Amino acid sequence: MVLDTFKLEGKLALVTGCKRGIGYAMALALAEAGADIIGVSASLESAGSEIGNAVEALGQKFYAYSCDFGDRGDLYTFIGKVRENHPVPDILVNNAGTILRQPAADHSDDYWDKVIEVNLNAQFILSREMGRSMIARGSGKIIFTASLLTFQGGITVPGYAASKGAIGQLTMALSNEWAGKGVQVNAIAPGYIATDNTAALRSDAHRNEAILARIPAGRWGNPEDFKGPVVFLASAASDYMSGAILTIDGGWMGR
Repeated sequence: MVLDTFKLEGKLALVTGCKRGIGYAMALALAEAGADIIGVSASLESAGSEIGNAVEALGQKFYAYSCDFGDRGDLYTFIGKVRENHPVPDILVNNAGTILRQPAADHSDDYWDKVIEVNLNAQFILSREMGRSMIARGSGKIIFTASLLTFQGGITVPGYAASKGAIGQLTMALSNEWAGKGVQVNAIAPGYIATDNTAALRSDAHRNEAILARIPAGRWGNPEDFKGPVVFLASAASDYMSGAILTIDGGWMGR
């Protein structure tokens, strides 16, 4: 039965940036489909987090970690803990990210370096390390969170745009090497979603009106809009899909 191909019972998913927003919704969706969750965010509580409690209320296991993805040493420490404490994840969701707004002419080295480290370098390293083990096993799913700025340049966010453009290329590059080895690599590109990252845009009356005018669906997206897509990409239902970028944007890119 087709619905059985979306089930994730017995699977283990590692979800970065799971404490709030899109990452929270993705982690919860994977648990609702039957997966146990390794959750990690920069400030995730070791016990009693909202996402941990929500996952455990579903009868699934939740393993909590904190990691500063802007600190290369902290990232490798986290990877070591995952290897020591868990089997190879079946699913890796690279969702953790950051955005720093400053006009390009004034965009500092510190802003650029931090965004690239969190949004690109850390995601490549985590994918490489988990992907190597997935290849050895012969199966795995890697899902990146891309962006509309994977395709467009944005305004006052040159580091973010560069990082998300690179994520689109990285998705295809890893897919080219790994799809034939049983590991599917895809990405989800959110449109304008009501999260902490877009608070500045939503509070700017002019930008908010302009954005809504272009979205055919006529509304900002919600984190819950990503529950179905992430389960699809994490499950056997998408086994012949690799190197793709799904846009979840209310029709923005089709306008």
